[in-house]
Amino acid sequence: MEFGIKPLGRERLWLWTLLLPTLFGLVFSAFGSLLATIALSFTNWDLLSSPTWAGLKNYIALFTDAKFLKSLSNTAIFSAMYVPGVVIISLLVAVLLNRKIRGIGIFRTAYYLPAVTSAVATALVWNMIYGKDTGILNYVLGLLHLQPICWLCTSHAMVSVVIVNIWGAIGEGMIIFLAGLTAIPREYYEAAMMDGASLTKQFFRITLPLITPSIFFQTLMATINAFQAYDYIYMLTRQGQGDSNIPVVVFSIYRNAWYFGNYGGASAQAIELTVIVAMLMLIYLWLEKRYVFYE
Repeated sequence: MEFGIKPLGRERLWLWTLLLPTLFGLVFSAFGSLLATIALSFTNWDLLSSPTWAGLKNYIALFTDAKFLKSLSNTAIFSAMYVPGVVIISLLVAVLLNRKIRGIGIFRTAYYLPAVTSAVATALVWNMIYGKDTGILNYVLGLLHLQPICWLCTSHAMVSVVIVNIWGAIGEGMIIFLAGLTAIPREYYEAAMMDGASLTKQFFRITLPLITPSIFFQTLMATINAFQAYDYIYMLTRQGQGDSNIPVVVFSIYRNAWYFGNYGGASAQAIELTVIVAMLMLIYLWLEKRYVFYE
């Protein structure tokens, strides 16, 4: 049996006409850029001269490039801190805001604002918060008679940047979890309350299992965003010569391409990053079949 309404006659013509710009952009911008990046990864190119064939040289160099391996390590550490932080905090915020009380829309808007605020403006504000001599955090520490901390120095930069990235991502995660929470039938909670179940038991026995699809989706998106993290890291930890206190893979790609003119090497790094993320997505999809429950 077939379901849905199919376009007929001239409707089909209009359908393809309206879809054409999107399809054109998808083919040439997404797939075209991917194919171009793959091709460039096998060449030596400085943007000024013609590309020359390099074979697997750029890929082999990745395993001996100490700076790239360091950026890969930083990305893994960043992701290990960022992904659980975003998922857990977004879920807790969504649970707290999933209430029918006066003014709840104001709080939801306030939590979502960082998601639509310019990353550059946000980073400038956090620079003022983290500043060693004039920062707000160190001013508070001074009031408590504690020594000031260099929050953006190498020893503390990772945690500081992760906090900023989590703060900026809570709004999107909150929306995803609110959608999942509002889809849970209220009858389940009413039955649980009649049986004397506490709020904690309701959360772990009803809420958590029924929002596993939302948890899965948010974990997947947070992982992709973690491996693509760049803007806050660039603004908060950049140094001279395009370097950073905690260079991640995307920062390494940017630095190789635009500071050193090594577009072939940068393309190889981008392809390796894509492969790593794709492998993680396959692992997530395998785990989905075991731990995600759909009604």
